[in-house]
Amino acid sequence: MKYDLHVHSKYSKDGYLEPKSIVKKACKIGLNGLAITDHNTIKGGLKTLKYQKDNIQVIVGSEISTDRGEVIGLFLDEEIKSDVFMEVVQEIRDQNGVVILPHPFDAIRRNGIMPTEEDVPSVDCVEVYNSRCLLEKFNHKAWDFAVTNNLQISAGSDAHFAGEIGKAGIKTDMVIDHLEELRELLLQGNMTFFGEKSNIINLGLTKVLKIWRKTGYG
Repeated sequence: MKYDLHVHSKYSKDGYLEPKSIVKKACKIGLNGLAITDHNTIKGGLKTLKYQKDNIQVIVGSEISTDRGEVIGLFLDEEIKSDVFMEVVQEIRDQNGVVILPHPFDAIRRNGIMPTEEDVPSVDCVEVYNSRCLLEKFNHKAWDFAVTNNLQISAGSDAHFAGEIGKAGIKTDMVIDHLEELRELLLQGNMTFFGEKSNIINLGLTKVLKIWRKTGYG
């Protein structure tokens, strides 16, 4: 079973995709599920959940901007209110969610957290493959940090456009019937990851879209 655990919808300030289209694309390429991780909101996840099908599971999440960088929370049912790293972690855990560090060592985008050993107790998973990391060494560093500190792994495409969905994610031989089983799988680590890089053009288009939105036309 394959899951892309980092996808953005139009409810992100730099997003474009309609929730219905996301599910349609995921089904077409053979994903078993995906996490909607819009910036600072779970609206996209809740909207996408309405289009969930028997063969595709939708995880409600958010990529939250904190005072130290971005954090992903999965399996959420309420908005995260704080922007302070430790408070965000606590809010996610209060919802029985999973705390993930996305693209933690990406020195080009610089919006991830550069974790230290002191952060290990606050983290459940490290995103060891993000398709939008321009240099593979950033993903390698994330993998090394996870292994060295006995943290579980996550992976995702960081998709903002349809062609990116499913470029990366986690996979398992286990049959997952319910999202709680997936949550436990992430915490226990019974999985591997897959991934390939997104085209650099997609990153440029995202910046254009973000600027366009700021002008009030989006």
